[in-house]
Amino acid sequence: MRASLFSAALVAALVGYGSTIALVLAAAAAVGASPAQTGSWVLAICLGKAAGSALLSVSSRVPVVLAWSTPGAALIAATEGVTMPQAVGAFVLTGLLIALTGTLKPLGRLVARIPDSIAAGMLAGVLLPFCLKLPAATQGIPALILPVIGLFALVRLRNPALAVLAALALGLAAAFASGLATLPPLRLPLPRLTFIWPEFDPMVLIGLALPLYLVTMASQNLPGFATLRAAGYEPPVRAGLTVTGGISALIGLFGAHTISMAAITAAICLGDDVHPDRNRRWQVGLVYAAIWVGLGLLGPLILSLLAALPPELITAIVALALLGPFMGAATAAFQAPETRFAAAITLVVTASGAPALGIGAAFWGLLAGLAFHAAEQLRRPTA
Repeated sequence: MRASLFSAALVAALVGYGSTIALVLAAAAAVGASPAQTGSWVLAICLGKAAGSALLSVSSRVPVVLAWSTPGAALIAATEGVTMPQAVGAFVLTGLLIALTGTLKPLGRLVARIPDSIAAGMLAGVLLPFCLKLPAATQGIPALILPVIGLFALVRLRNPALAVLAALALGLAAAFASGLATLPPLRLPLPRLTFIWPEFDPMVLIGLALPLYLVTMASQNLPGFATLRAAGYEPPVRAGLTVTGGISALIGLFGAHTISMAAITAAICLGDDVHPDRNRRWQVGLVYAAIWVGLGLLGPLILSLLAALPPELITAIVALALLGPFMGAATAAFQAPETRFAAAITLVVTASGAPALGIGAAFWGLLAGLAFHAAEQLRRPTA
C-alpha cells in the first residue's frame, strides 16, 4: 500500500480521537460509568468504528471512515439522573432506530420532515452550555489554559482540523511539566469489554435515545454522506445506516454510544493526495480501521494519562472542541427566515438543561420548536 494511505488515515484517526476523547469521558462520567465500564466504552467504540469502516469500504469500494457521535457524546454528558444501564438501553435503541432508517423508508421520510433548522437548534442548544464553560475554566488555571487557547487559535488559522489536537498535546505536556498533573505508572494492561445489561426506561428512551438518534442523523450521518458526494463518490446510504446502526446497537451493550458516518475526518481521507487512483482510494478505510484497533488497545494507557489532568484543562479542551460544531449548528439554525423563531425556541429550551417529567431538555426543546413551527405554518397570511 502507498505511504499516503497510512499518513492520511493516521491523521484522520488522531484528529477524531484526540479532539473529542475528553468529551466521551465526560459523557461516561455523567451516566455514572465505573472505570471498567469507561474503558469498555472506549474499546467497544474504537472496535465498532474499525469494523464498520473496513466493512463498508470493502463492500462499496468507497473510502468510508466512521466517527463516534460527538454531539451525541455532548448530549449524554449534559444528562442528569441517568444510570449506566439506562444509558445502555438508550444506546441500543438509538442504534436500532438508525438501522431501521436504512431499511424502512417511512421512518426515513418521517425524520426528513423535521426542519433542518429545528434539528440544528437542538444541537446548538446541546453544545452551548459546554462552550460557555471555557471562561470559568480559564480563570481556574490561567497560566496553563491561556497558552492552550492561544495555540488553538494559531493552529486553527492554518489547519482547523488539527487545532484541538494541538491544544490537547500542549495541555498534556504543560500540565505534566509544571507539576499540575502527576504522571501515572505507564503500564499497558489489555483492555476488556464489559457487558452491561440494558435497562429500557421509557422516560430515558424518550429523553435520551430519541434526541441522540436525531442529532446523530442530522449532524453526523447526513453531512458524512454529503462529504462523500462532494468528493465524487456515491455514498452507500442504506448500507451505511444499516451497518452503523447495527454496530451501534451491538457495542451499546458494552457501554459505547453511537457511531456514525464521518464528515471532517472523512475529508482528510478523500483527496487526490491519498491515492491518485480514486478507484483504489477505498483502501484507506482498511488502514483507518487498523489504526482504530490500535487506539482501542492503547485505551487504558491513554485514559490513565487523561485522568491525571486538571479538570479545568479537560473542560477547556471540550469547550474548544465544540466551538466549531456549535458555530455550524447555530448558523444552520438561523439560516432560514421562516423557521428562525422556532429554532430559537428549540435552542433556548434545550440549552436550559431543565428536565421535565423525568425527560431531558433536548426532547422538550425539539417538541417546543416543532410546536411553534406548526403554529406558524397554520397562520393564514393577511391580505
